[in-house]
Amino acid sequence: MAVFLTGATGFLGSYLVAELLNSREGPLCLLVRARHPKEAEARLWRSLQLHCDYETFQRLFRTRMKVYLGDITQKGLGLSPEVREELLSGADSVIHCAASLNRRSYEICLNVNVKGTLEVVKLAQDMARRGSLRRFSNVSTVAVAGHRRDEAVREDKAIRWNAPDLDAYGATKKMAEHLARELLPEGAVLTFRPSAIIGDSRFAATTQFDMVRAFAWLAKAPALPLNPSWKIDIVPADFVARAIAELHRRERPKHDVYHLSAGTDSLDYREIVAVLGGGRRPFLPGLQRPFTKLCDWLSDRHPNWRLSRMATLLKFFMPHLVENTVYDNARLREELGEGPPGFGVYAKALMAYAEEHRFKFPYRPLPEPPVLEAAS
Repeated sequence: MAVFLTGATGFLGSYLVAELLNSREGPLCLLVRARHPKEAEARLWRSLQLHCDYETFQRLFRTRMKVYLGDITQKGLGLSPEVREELLSGADSVIHCAASLNRRSYEICLNVNVKGTLEVVKLAQDMARRGSLRRFSNVSTVAVAGHRRDEAVREDKAIRWNAPDLDAYGATKKMAEHLARELLPEGAVLTFRPSAIIGDSRFAATTQFDMVRAFAWLAKAPALPLNPSWKIDIVPADFVARAIAELHRRERPKHDVYHLSAGTDSLDYREIVAVLGGGRRPFLPGLQRPFTKLCDWLSDRHPNWRLSRMATLLKFFMPHLVENTVYDNARLREELGEGPPGFGVYAKALMAYAEEHRFKFPYRPLPEPPVLEAAS
């Protein structure tokens, strides 16, 4: 039976596709938002070219990927009854990775992360009624923990319903976790909460640059409005995908919620600046509040100003940068026998790649099929 995966064309979703294709036999059912099959193929190629060449992609696309044109925000995932029946007959587990990370819009996050999750859960309920649902793995986020300060947060202490949320993304993902747990059979749901996913521990290339830009600023700013001893929890995408795929296929995982994080091994800002080659730099945590106000003001200026774009980026990441909070990963280490590679192992190569490519990935378009000449 196949795994049904949502979010295949996203950053982490592309890693899950690559990992699942490499680590298991059989087909992979992918829900792709597209108007027609060629558009779906082009979107998948765009997301997967970080992981394979075109020839490999074409082989896997033809032999291992079963693509379903749909949208998690549409009723019934936008699938016709016939296509939905085909999917239900061919898949026995779900990895729900599709999400909106739009921290500016509560409405967008609510539509994708809550309403969309409900539609995916309904599909899993149909599997459960047939007796075919083996597992529902929900890819969430440590942001469900909301505002925390100077903590190492454990899985069982993360959700606090009467505490303020960090942003729209964290709030709606917390609701999505609750939906899956309440509406699906006990023991069927695994919840994965990655911390900040940045880069790949195996190679320098990346297609995700927002947080990388923020760290490029950290490496070059003349002074930093941060405490040098504050930590930030960062994990590479390849480890996150491998952990999800491994635990998803296990018959009896020991826990139902896992932090996919660096935990207490997270680097502090002094260590990060040193790794990035920033040299000695004054840390001035007392400037945090005026710096945040400056970012708020600049983000409202002309959107095409380079400084305004950087200020907007920092405005939305500052709450994550100043919490000095990490997420305990003892469960993960116990289960897998290891933790993630440290950010310091690959950060410098990642930054060099990003700057060399001007914070853009050199995507290649889907090749056009050859034109056959008419026989004379």
